[in-house]
This record gives sequence, C-alpha cells and structure tokens, in this order.
Amino acid sequence: MSVVIIGGNSRMERIYLDACKAHGAEGKVFIHSKRGVKGQMGNPDLLILFTSTVSHGMVASAVKEAARCNAIVERSHSSSISALNSILKTHCKRPKR
Repeated sequence: MSVVIIGGNSRMERIYLDACKAHGAEGKVFIHSKRGVKGQMGNPDLLILFTSTVSHGMVASAVKEAARCNAIVERSHSSSISALNSILKTHCKRPKR
C-alpha cells in the first residue's frame, strides 16, 4: 500500500515514515511544499491530511490529486503519531509489530 502524508511536524517526518513501514506501507511525506503536490504525489492508495498544519490551498490541491488517482482521503486535525497509527491500522492490512 502506498501512503502520502500532507502536513505534520517537520521533526517527525522520519517517525511518520517508520510508522508507515511498520504497517507494511510505503510512505511519502510533504510537510511544506511551495509548489503544491501536483505531480509529486504519484498514485497513492491512501492520502492522510493533517489539517491543523497545512493551508487550505494545499488541502484543496491534495484532495484534487487524490480524486484523480482514486485514493482514499483521511483527515486528522492532530498530527500525532497516535493519530497516524490509528489511521494506518484502519486501512493497512499488515498489523504493527
């Protein structure tokens, strides 16, 4: 499973990627993107938006790209590892070890 995370805390980027890997998913994280995410996301199966740390314009751009590639969109106000693990647990087949 391919996961794209938009927003979050820049110091937790490595932790977000490790959580994806622990759930059997490949992850990409876009904390800040000056050009938006168009053309950079690829074709993810799951798009996770941490809405408290990202602009409305970036959310709109990401949701549009997710619709283009038929990805599931999950929104979370919290950008904590607990919130991410909860979302990944719901959508990923392989349980966290």
